[in-house]
Amino acid sequence: MDLDDTPEQVTHRAQARAWLEQNKDQAPVLSGPGALQDEDEIIAARRAWQGRLAEGGLAGVTWPKEYGGQGLGPIEQVICSQEIARAGVPGILDAIGVGMLGPTIIAHGTDEQKSRYLGPMLHGDEVWCQLFSEPAAGSDLAAVQTRARQGEDGGWRLTGQKVWTTNAQFAAYGLLLARTDPDQPKHKGLTMFIVPMDAPGVTVRGLRQISGEAEFNEVFLDDVELDEGAVVGGVGNGWGTALTTLMFERVTIGLGGEGLGYNSVRFARGIAADEHARRDPEVRKQLGDIVSELLAVRFTGYRTLTALQRGQIPGPEAGLAKVTIVNGAIKAGDLIADVLGPDALDQGSEWAYMISFLPGLKSAGGTEEILRNTIGERVLGLPPEPRLDKGIPFSELRSKEGAAT
Repeated sequence: MDLDDTPEQVTHRAQARAWLEQNKDQAPVLSGPGALQDEDEIIAARRAWQGRLAEGGLAGVTWPKEYGGQGLGPIEQVICSQEIARAGVPGILDAIGVGMLGPTIIAHGTDEQKSRYLGPMLHGDEVWCQLFSEPAAGSDLAAVQTRARQGEDGGWRLTGQKVWTTNAQFAAYGLLLARTDPDQPKHKGLTMFIVPMDAPGVTVRGLRQISGEAEFNEVFLDDVELDEGAVVGGVGNGWGTALTTLMFERVTIGLGGEGLGYNSVRFARGIAADEHARRDPEVRKQLGDIVSELLAVRFTGYRTLTALQRGQIPGPEAGLAKVTIVNGAIKAGDLIADVLGPDALDQGSEWAYMISFLPGLKSAGGTEEILRNTIGERVLGLPPEPRLDKGIPFSELRSKEGAAT
């Protein structure tokens, strides 16, 4: 985004750009010549770089100052993301923690939790993961079956399984949603917990992706003991606490696309590297369609930023930005692969990882199907999708719903 900056934002942008110019040589190289290859070295380097970004005021920009942030608004955070992308350096490693889980703890955590966890999270000393999805409760978050039972001493015991958990393999802590009262309706009786990922009974198994990496994981919880202070937001208030996380998740993914490098200028530059492609009318048409989609995301982002700056909570339409930017980037990757040929898929190419990673991102922050249903029903006012339950044939279910309306 190229925002029409206020004088204060112009100063903020200039400060961020100057800091990055002075410090970008310390950033880890993740692609191209001299790129780090060993996974442990990459994680260590990115943790250290996140710490430098936090010290420079470019991480946790919207966090209150008492927790190490800058106490600024979402526009200033986007400005920092833009300048990080412009400098060609990685952003923070723990976008999930800083972007989603930290704000949840700030909103719902106890003073002790804020004091203990926020500082190490912001500086990359302790990475976090989000333990929400389950094998039978992916986008239907309220259907989680992981159970937490409270003992006489006030402590808890967790049993269950989570899946599609990003960064669990090197996370220090996870924010987990569990069912604490099975007798309540599914949106009730839920509680949020902080779980040490090295606790006895926690097992992490990687899920190998087409990229060759295992960023997603399944996590098994076998009678994991937690103390009473692990609860975030109060017992039975897990659904409301989770909604805070999900709101920040949608915004982080939707507004973070350009910061992740999914922007029209980068894609156009990649295609323009091929002289024939620059003159091919079909390539130009396809690129124009992609750019139009990404520009739509940009201006949707402006509206979201305006709402956030006014203290409003973005509605379900924020999910549309996520759907559009991921699909637009996938189309751009396909076009680049068609134009550049096999060279685009070489391990050292800047496009190979993006092309293999993006299809999995379609499921992050809610599957595309769930987000489209939500937007259709809650934004466009379309009728709910028929529920194929209780063995009722689709045609009969449709006729019943038609009669009811």
